[in-house]
Amino acid sequence: MLGGIALTLFCLWFSQNNHLLPVPASANAGAIDSLFNVMLTIALGLFVLVQGVLIYAGIRFRKRPGDDTDGPPIRGNIPLEVLWTSIPAVLVLGISLYSFEIYSEMGGLDPMASGGTLVAHNHGGAAIAATIDEDPATRDLQKRGAKDNTLAYGVGASRGGMSNADLDVDVMGLQYAWLFTYPDTGVLSGELHVPLDKTVQLNIKAQDVLHAFWIPQFRLKQDAIPGQQTSLRFKPVVTGRYPIVCAELCGAYHGAMRAEVVVDSPEDYDTWMASMVAAVDPADKLTLAAAAGDFTEANPQTMSDRNFLKPYSEEMGVNAKTLQGMSHLH
Repeated sequence: MLGGIALTLFCLWFSQNNHLLPVPASANAGAIDSLFNVMLTIALGLFVLVQGVLIYAGIRFRKRPGDDTDGPPIRGNIPLEVLWTSIPAVLVLGISLYSFEIYSEMGGLDPMASGGTLVAHNHGGAAIAATIDEDPATRDLQKRGAKDNTLAYGVGASRGGMSNADLDVDVMGLQYAWLFTYPDTGVLSGELHVPLDKTVQLNIKAQDVLHAFWIPQFRLKQDAIPGQQTSLRFKPVVTGRYPIVCAELCGAYHGAMRAEVVVDSPEDYDTWMASMVAAVDPADKLTLAAAAGDFTEANPQTMSDRNFLKPYSEEMGVNAKTLQGMSHLH
């Protein structure tokens, strides 16, 4: 009994002081760490118990010098079989329910928790993109979403947390890089910058093959699927630079598909965004608008002559003073 108490106390202490996980840098990392600690406590207890019994049996029942007799004819022990079958079954069931509750709380089982939007698809020549409760036809799409792949699946807000995110970022995975587009400003970056203590939603797509967007410090991972948008929502709580890893074998250079997420203070984030906006080349405005999905702005047929010619005139150095000097030619 004393040995069992000592073993339990050791396992509990080690699970809370293992330092095996990276820094918890997002708001939901604590729940994932708690689940990990529970699993580590159980696994460590079982490991020490089983190995202890093996070592004890090896010493206690070892062959003695000069003893050539057979062992006792033991053919089975029903109570022991029931015991070592029922205990793992109960443990596995308990861990399953606990992990199910955490995943559900994070919105992983609720596609609508990630924002409640439908991915645009072409049905009978018409592009459909609407909120869930917009009209009866959309609600019918919600019911058929599992078959039509119209829902934006992903780990989103906490259960019941359907409010808009503070920042939306479009993520594109392609062999072998991650591209991040900020729709509000049109900034395109190979590095993800997010503000501290703000809710961020990533709208993730893949251009070619299946990828997986994984930030170990945030304890979050989401697939990037060709032709299907997925979502990931989180709140960073610790400033710093953290690696973004592709966790799905996507080709020969899969191991090099890395990027970084930079958690800035709100002031530093505003400074970075202002510098990125200022650095955008006017000649690249159309490309950035298309990358951000703003095809209305990027389509020359829908632009005024002034807006269409502006980036080219600036690139050639044509301005109002230049035009005034050419007026005598008319």
